Amino acid sequence: MTARTPRTRRTLRALVLAPLLAALGLFGSLAAPSQAAPASPAAAWETCDQWGTWQNGGYTLYNNIWGQGAGSQCIAADSASRWTVRADHPNTGGVKSYPNAKYVVGRPISGISTLNSTFDVTVPSAGAYNTSYDVWDSDHQHEIMIWPNWHGAVGPIGGKVTDVSLGGRQWAVYKGSNGNNNVYSFLAAQQTKSGRIDIKPVLDWIVRQGWMPSNEVIGDVQFGYEITSSSGGLDFRTNSFGVTAN
Repeated sequence: MTARTPRTRRTLRALVLAPLLAALGLFGSLAAPSQAAPASPAAAWETCDQWGTWQNGGYTLYNNIWGQGAGSQCIAADSASRWTVRADHPNTGGVKSYPNAKYVVGRPISGISTLNSTFDVTVPSAGAYNTSYDVWDSDHQHEIMIWPNWHGAVGPIGGKVTDVSLGGRQWAVYKGSNGNNNVYSFLAAQQTKSGRIDIKPVLDWIVRQGWMPSNEVIGDVQFGYEITSSSGGLDFRTNSFGVTAN
């Protein structure tokens, strides 16, 4: 994957987007829209806006179309735990979007006893994307990516460092930089579309490598889909998601 701009700064980028083509109902029914926003009576919130956001139950949802040459994308949700994305991005290189749900932690690594998440997704068998957690420190110098599953021509930033067992799972670890911040990527040895991810052991391991200090404050835990291509329109469904922090 090529170097990427940190997501906290991506709202500053001006994109030329394709027209919004289709609206998405939360449970996957499609209809041709008569206006920009989708129309689904089942959804509590839906938008096709490039930077559309919604706060719900202590989480923030983002449509977040940030990459060069992106197409159209709509998101519909009945909560931060259950939401669906319909994306139609061209079959070209580079990440086009990262629709996600964000939970703010705001504690130093040494002050976190538990940080984990459960997820369940339905993802397409076409296109190029990864389902990923994106964990940031508070000053956005360190980005920890955790990939439970992926498809197509996608890959982590940097080179492979090692294989490691953390939180009951095996991971391939990559380390690099996108030119703005350090990126540490953990790719599941066995891909999965549901389960529990223990984030705290990952943070502790990074501290032991000397890559981050133990007093580094963890800001956001984001979960979503880094979409490189989804030509013709593909659906990404978050059936359940939540973060536990103590």
